[in-house]
Amino acid sequence: MATFLLEIGTEELPADFVDGALEQWRSRIPQSLAEHYLTPESIEFYGTPRRLAVLIWGLPPNQPDQEEEVKGPPAQTAFKDGKPTKAALGFAQKQGVDPESLEIRATEKGDFVFARKMIVGKPSAEILTHQVPGWITGLEGRRFMRWADGDLRFPRPIRWLVTLLDSEVLPVELVNGSHVCRSDRLTQGHRVLHPQPVEITHAEEYVRLLDAAFVQVDIEKRRSLIERQAKAAAARINGVAVIHPALLEEVTNLVEYPTAIVGQFDTEFLELPPEVIITEMESHQRYFPVRKQTESLELLPYFIAISNGDPARSAIITRGNERVLRARLSDGKFFFDADRAQPLEGYLPKLETVTFQADLGSVRAKVDRIGRVARQIADQLQIPDQKDIQRAALLCKADLVTQMVGEFPELQGVMGEKYARASGESEAVAIAILEHYLPRGAGDELPTTLAGQVVGMADRLDTLVSIFGLGMLPSGSSDPFALRRAANAIVNITWAANLPLNLLHLLDQVTTDFAQDFAAVMKPSLTELQQQIQDFFLQRIRTLLQEDRKVDYDLVNAVLGENDLEYTERALKDLLDVRDRALFLQSIRKDNTLETIYETVNRSSRLATQGDLDTTMLDPTSLVDPSLFKQPSEQAFYTALMDLVPQTEAARADRNYRKLVSALAAVAPIVSQFFDGPQSVLVMDPDPHIRRNRLNLLGLLRNHARVLADFGAIVKS
Repeated sequence: MATFLLEIGTEELPADFVDGALEQWRSRIPQSLAEHYLTPESIEFYGTPRRLAVLIWGLPPNQPDQEEEVKGPPAQTAFKDGKPTKAALGFAQKQGVDPESLEIRATEKGDFVFARKMIVGKPSAEILTHQVPGWITGLEGRRFMRWADGDLRFPRPIRWLVTLLDSEVLPVELVNGSHVCRSDRLTQGHRVLHPQPVEITHAEEYVRLLDAAFVQVDIEKRRSLIERQAKAAAARINGVAVIHPALLEEVTNLVEYPTAIVGQFDTEFLELPPEVIITEMESHQRYFPVRKQTESLELLPYFIAISNGDPARSAIITRGNERVLRARLSDGKFFFDADRAQPLEGYLPKLETVTFQADLGSVRAKVDRIGRVARQIADQLQIPDQKDIQRAALLCKADLVTQMVGEFPELQGVMGEKYARASGESEAVAIAILEHYLPRGAGDELPTTLAGQVVGMADRLDTLVSIFGLGMLPSGSSDPFALRRAANAIVNITWAANLPLNLLHLLDQVTTDFAQDFAAVMKPSLTELQQQIQDFFLQRIRTLLQEDRKVDYDLVNAVLGENDLEYTERALKDLLDVRDRALFLQSIRKDNTLETIYETVNRSSRLATQGDLDTTMLDPTSLVDPSLFKQPSEQAFYTALMDLVPQTEAARADRNYRKLVSALAAVAPIVSQFFDGPQSVLVMDPDPHIRRNRLNLLGLLRNHARVLADFGAIVKS
């Protein structure tokens, strides 16, 4: 068994490309090997800013021999009087087999000639030589470039190539115009600590030799080393390193030989909001900030940088980093002081100069729409004092035109909160300005204040309706306005805060207002727009229930309905109810309570579709004629339905669905007698009056169950 090494050497790669490229290789390389019948023992992937590498262990020297069966001409064409014809001889010659070895077999289209031949496996070296160029050029990513005079595209110029099968160099070439990069056994060590080339004598020696050349090629080990060094460095100055996973991932792919260094900055900069200092460090400099304590937001006047230079020159490197950060923080302090020279409200006129979207006007116009939608939400929620909500809606985007947010867009909302406090706004308004952006991403915290919740939903609803109104619906993975995230946030905020929001009515209001304001640029009709938005939210609800709340798909179908207007409208009118019913169904499936009513209700629901009873009817008084009963089981069924009416109404009123399930469970044995007992009946009786009477009994039971869910959509577990 052999070991194969492939290393691509480059100029410094973008940090995000390294992980992405190796992830692509993790799926493509094993697939490529399998397609050529090569099964290695294991595959290891490595990456640094200057290289991507793969080590394939336990490769067989050759492909296994393959037996192939080839279908030839029809038997009557291939043989005449038991002897092979020219057709058979030509087929045998083409396949490289003896004519006498041809076999005749029956197929659906008659008897045909078949040849069985052995294909000798190719050497692994030959296969790898042909496959490697595709592994390299098949990588995908953003910001690819061309260099020299060729058309080869890669994130950075490729400078060397190592392809070793054990100790043998496989002849691989990457042609880029007049420049040809030929494979060799020479790689490069650390740019500063080991500038001399490194000769790889054997593929198995790759990791050890590069480690000796001050290059840690294992990403996991490098990440772990950086994290340990950063924590230890912070501990030495009695602090705690702030290590965000995204920054740790990025820094890991910026260095080959990490060394943590501790820098210091002037304490006067601690007067800046911690978020500003942290953003300066993380976003611009890729430094780790240092806090006094784990749970504290208070920072120490230190930072931790991960150097890729000579550890012996750490003092010089530290001073250089301190100078850069001092300049950054000085800029931040200037922005912070300049921004506070006027109250936050003073920035509103400048929002007129910022375009939200070409057809939708300025951000200032959007602010007015946010205020209107916020008022509609607050009215619906019956919030008596809306002063803070309206003030927060007015000021929620004002910080976009401040110098600080202009420099650091990720601080929008954060600086709005700071500047609102500095301007004398109420605490509720300041927090709402910050919180209306929450959640900023998946797994992020949700707004906790009512003003933040209302303004946040209003902002997102305006964006959703406006962009849909222009006909710019998200498709596939393309969602430039993050409309899916916006809809998810509205649903999640409603659920988390238990807001009794009638989303259907709200969507009607907002879409109608949009149609009036933007009739000239509106693409769909008002009816089409409303349907598109409703369908979009229903899909978001479905996804959130299944993926976030872990509700089985059929139970989600049962509460949302399939092309069932009654259910879809009910879901949008009451987001809390659809959530509660889905979670309740999942819970009674787990404790097997669902099984006690499933068969009876499901059977009744299926048969009830043969009738014409409205799905909203519950009272049998005017719908069932007892004089048409032929068996006592019908009377028992009717009496049980009469008793069920007040129980269902009570369960629906207080949303006590367990009470409803208990009532349905009590009815189940009676319905079983109606179907299968000694006094059972034929539902589809020849007499149309009796048939309709019995179908109405079943339809009424179905309707009671529909208060909880459409049992016809539930799959038996």
